Amino acid sequence: MTWRDTLIALLVPLTWGMGLVVAKPAVDQFPPVLLMALRFSVTALVMVWFVPIPRKHLKAFFWVALIGSTLQYGMTYNGLKLLDASTTALIVQAETPFLLLISAIWLGDRLTAQQLLGLLVAFAGLYVLTGAPNLQGQWFGISLALAGSFMWALSQVMLRRTNQRIGHAISGMATIAWIAVFAAPQLLLASFLLEDNHWYHITHADAQVWFAVVYLGIVMTAFGYTCWYHVLGRYPASQAGPLLLLLPVFSILGAWLWLDEPVNGRMLLGGGIIIAGVALLTITFRRLRPTQMSRH
Repeated sequence: MTWRDTLIALLVPLTWGMGLVVAKPAVDQFPPVLLMALRFSVTALVMVWFVPIPRKHLKAFFWVALIGSTLQYGMTYNGLKLLDASTTALIVQAETPFLLLISAIWLGDRLTAQQLLGLLVAFAGLYVLTGAPNLQGQWFGISLALAGSFMWALSQVMLRRTNQRIGHAISGMATIAWIAVFAAPQLLLASFLLEDNHWYHITHADAQVWFAVVYLGIVMTAFGYTCWYHVLGRYPASQAGPLLLLLPVFSILGAWLWLDEPVNGRMLLGGGIIIAGVALLTITFRRLRPTQMSRH
């Protein structure tokens, strides 16, 4: 990977990881589902003009948006309202184990011994993490964040099935844009059904809320995913994917610096175990041949 592409690839975990840090002050004072509705409205308005209409796949995008955006972000950001940004970033790493489990059950993907070990390690890390002092008695928030992770994984499998059915992958930019087009009204409807005082919150929102809307809608979603698909278009996922392990690192560092969130040993231990498990799930370790071994 060239130094330029490496820098672009590093922007992905940075922009995604800082998303929870930026959103935390906003969800503490603003309805989380309404915040997500505004976020995807911004993304749709910015991106939809530059991609074709996937006329034959609009129904599939509707369902992927419902599962992977409306339900997922509704749950995850309501969980964030109850939890620290740093611990939420660690919990949502469960997306990768859930993705592999759903793919194995639904699509028949075979898991290797390394991946099975990675699943055990990742879930063991989640168990350790839930014992951290700042998570005591926070089972509802933890459950929401985990449920959101499961919904994201389910939506990715649904999207993969759609691509398999049509015989080719829909471009990443079109996928982001049209998921946003469907997610925005879905989230607005969900907000009106589940939340209240919408006009009051909008007219009394401070700069933190509007900064979060712009950051989440443009920087994290439009720009972050553009960088991600740029890298995936040039390098295999096995090479680019492990860089996403830095996502919770940026979240924890950002939450510590900007939000003054505490960092404790149990949290670092559980988070480290989770990251190790996800690494086993995503990184392919190859045994070096004799000619590949360094000679001393």
